[in-house]
Amino acid sequence: MSDITRILSQIESGDPSAAEKLLPLVYDELRKLAAARLAQEKPGQTLQATALVHDAYIRLVDAEKPPRWDSRGHFFAAAAEAMRRILVDSAIRRKSRKHGGDRQRLDIAEIEPAVPAPREDLLALSDALDRLAELQPQTAELVKLRYFAGLTNKQAAELLGVSPRKADALWAYARVWLHDQLAERTTPP
Repeated sequence: MSDITRILSQIESGDPSAAEKLLPLVYDELRKLAAARLAQEKPGQTLQATALVHDAYIRLVDAEKPPRWDSRGHFFAAAAEAMRRILVDSAIRRKSRKHGGDRQRLDIAEIEPAVPAPREDLLALSDALDRLAELQPQTAELVKLRYFAGLTNKQAAELLGVSPRKADALWAYARVWLHDQLAERTTPP
């Protein structure tokens, strides 16, 4: 009788410490099984192989009445079925209206605002930045770091001591505000 089969028998008989002994023995094989299952999924799957293994393992050994596994193969078949159910539940959740339904998910860091970049008129930009600095000094400083120093949003956020998310919001606001200011300046009376 292999170690896995012996431990499965111990779990079935109610030994509470047996489940702790099982995971190290089957983890690598379960991880490979999970990775194979996830490779068959559509791109954009947010579930990771490690999380899938852990969720499946919990479903297998943390039941009120542990199932009866006749062999090592029976255990892995049950693990595969548990993973399938987790993936199906995840797919159902993603398709639900509450979670965005069939909308395509986009990374916000890759999206530029639908506002064209300010013209290369440096004098007008400098004047607009001076006005912005009077209203919102931190936002003006972020623009200077991004536009003139060529820093990324993350680098500028770090220098300003704000979160990257806050810097994203400031940058989006600044682009719109500057665009409006520069558009006013170039609009004929």
